[in-house]
Amino acid sequence: MNDLINSLKKKIPAIFESEEFQTARNEIVNRHMGAQKALFKNFENKVTSQNFMMVQVQVGPFTRPDLAPVIVGNPMKIEQLEALVDEGKFSADELTKIKATYKDLSLEMEKIFKEARDIDKTIQEDLEKLGKQWIEPLLNDSFSQVRESFPCDAAKIYFDEMESDIVAHLERFRPRLVTPAPGAEGASPPMLMPPDPSQFKHYEVNLLIDNSETTKPPVVIETTPMYRNLFGTIERVIDQNGVWYSDYRHIKSGSLLKANGGFLVVNSRDLLMEPGSWPTLKRNLRNHVSEIQSEPFGWLFNSALKPEKIPIRLKVILIGDSEIYDLMHWYDEDFRKIFKVKADFDSSMNNSSDNRKKIIGFIAKISADENLLPSDPSGVEALTRLAIRWAGRKKKITAQLERIGDVLREADLVAREDGSDIIQARHVDAANDDRIERVNMYEDKIQEFIDDGIIMIDTDGAKVGQINGLSVYSLPEISFGKPSRITVKTSMGKSGIISIEKEAELSGSSYDKGVLILTGFLRDRFAQDKPLNLTASITFEQSYSGVDGDSASSTELYALLSSLSGIPIDQGVAVTGSVNQNGEVQAIGGVNQKIEGFFKVCKSMGLTGRQGVMIPKSNIGDLALNSEVIEAVKDGQFSIWQIDHVDVGIELLTGIPAGSKDENGIYPEGTINCLVNQKLEDLARGIREFEEGEEVESEEEKPQKDHSCPEE
Repeated sequence: MNDLINSLKKKIPAIFESEEFQTARNEIVNRHMGAQKALFKNFENKVTSQNFMMVQVQVGPFTRPDLAPVIVGNPMKIEQLEALVDEGKFSADELTKIKATYKDLSLEMEKIFKEARDIDKTIQEDLEKLGKQWIEPLLNDSFSQVRESFPCDAAKIYFDEMESDIVAHLERFRPRLVTPAPGAEGASPPMLMPPDPSQFKHYEVNLLIDNSETTKPPVVIETTPMYRNLFGTIERVIDQNGVWYSDYRHIKSGSLLKANGGFLVVNSRDLLMEPGSWPTLKRNLRNHVSEIQSEPFGWLFNSALKPEKIPIRLKVILIGDSEIYDLMHWYDEDFRKIFKVKADFDSSMNNSSDNRKKIIGFIAKISADENLLPSDPSGVEALTRLAIRWAGRKKKITAQLERIGDVLREADLVAREDGSDIIQARHVDAANDDRIERVNMYEDKIQEFIDDGIIMIDTDGAKVGQINGLSVYSLPEISFGKPSRITVKTSMGKSGIISIEKEAELSGSSYDKGVLILTGFLRDRFAQDKPLNLTASITFEQSYSGVDGDSASSTELYALLSSLSGIPIDQGVAVTGSVNQNGEVQAIGGVNQKIEGFFKVCKSMGLTGRQGVMIPKSNIGDLALNSEVIEAVKDGQFSIWQIDHVDVGIELLTGIPAGSKDENGIYPEGTINCLVNQKLEDLARGIREFEEGEEVESEEEKPQKDHSCPEE
């Protein structure tokens, strides 16, 4: 369209300036002007024959034609003749005749001038017809190409209207005759100026979207979903007079239109935080149209323009976490109607050969794209081992590939500083250790407190009712495990198992559930032939920030059995795992961090070769320990035991068999279960005897009633 207008700006003036057009134009002008001159000539002759003359009369800043009677060879005004009549110097009858003739001639003059204006109008119309006759072939030829390029009905209507507008305003394409302002040396002669460019601005096309080179459905990722970025806006500009204005050329499109026919990807959290973006997106998708308007919060300027609604057909993909999805699903009815497909992406994938090959391909791609050093098999294996560890299970690999890329980049730096031209396993391990070192200050502080004896942990010897449990501390960039001393104290009573953490309101619901399960286990195993009468207090020593989760329930059960049986527990063995009411040990999370955390404490205090960690058997597939722990296990300095039942665990911790009931329901003498059962029997008997003793004492201390009759 720009090329078309620029072409017409050259060709239309060339036609008007051509000799053939000027000849045709002059013929029309001369023909009508001859008739106009003859009309005026005949009227002038008639005026002269009636002793009148045509004159110009000043009316304000303008002049108009008028008639004046000629008296003694001089034109005079009617008012002057009336004054002469009053002075007796002119005949009143003659004045009356002159006035009558003046009136008749004036009426005829108005008629003549009207006919002259009609002739001017006819000249203008004939000239416009002439211009159209000469310009229309040019316009038809010029518009034919764009009509063929855009055959749709809407474009055809637009081209027809534009062609008609050009024909109706051909003067826009003609040079202008401009008279310069007078200077010091007087007035300058008029000059021909080219057409004013501002006259052609409404022929400009406002290109909202350019899909001329689009061969596939567009994919638009909007990283800043502000209202104007998503839906477009109507901008405003200031003219040379300082006035703000806006027109169709200032209508701007947004990502929604750019993605029309394709896909728009938006982060849901960013979208919800932008004022007006979410309700407008819902409205557009619900109505399948996009309507461009000024920003709803642009109170300084609101345009009266109302652009035509544009049909849209696209897929909008919102990216966000499950919390935002649940919030929108339950509290926004439109969300469920518009966004009907949910896609959950797992943070891990199966540890298959195909996926491992893809991890290797990802490592190769990052290295090639960022000019990193190549990795040898050991380096790739080390990265893959980290990917498995981050997934939390040996049968899984993390899908958070950015973490692999970050370690690979740091390993490249370590290898270059080491003077190596290839990334090896030691470089990957060093890079990962450096990454941990930057964020593990909290872990170091806890280890320092343990080393200094501020946090009391025993890794050698044996104690009754005391055991090392394992906790995981989760921080934004790291999680690590550390041991915690758990102690249990039992006595005669009926309060049952008391969790000091719960009483101090430092426990979560999962932890409280684990404590209640202990009561169920004891009731099932030891309270079938007697009441379960005891009071036992359980606590995490030196814990002040709260505890949750049931991964320490088996640990607490071991300490409880030790306290009841009086058999000490080996302090060199730390325990993790939840337990059910049947005594089965269940899987827990963070098993690698827990093992490595206790290993660090044992290493700091001195490895004895008898230390280790008891883990649930179902967690064996989750092991992905660091090389230091693996080497210590290989060398026999540290052990990892898999436990599936508390009976197996208590035997390992105490060195004494747990014991199973015989056909008579009796535990073997000297076993843990036998000792616990005897202790509970003693407690039950003691409570019964105590209560019976209280009753006897109460009867003896009762005051005796006097049944004798009172004296008179």
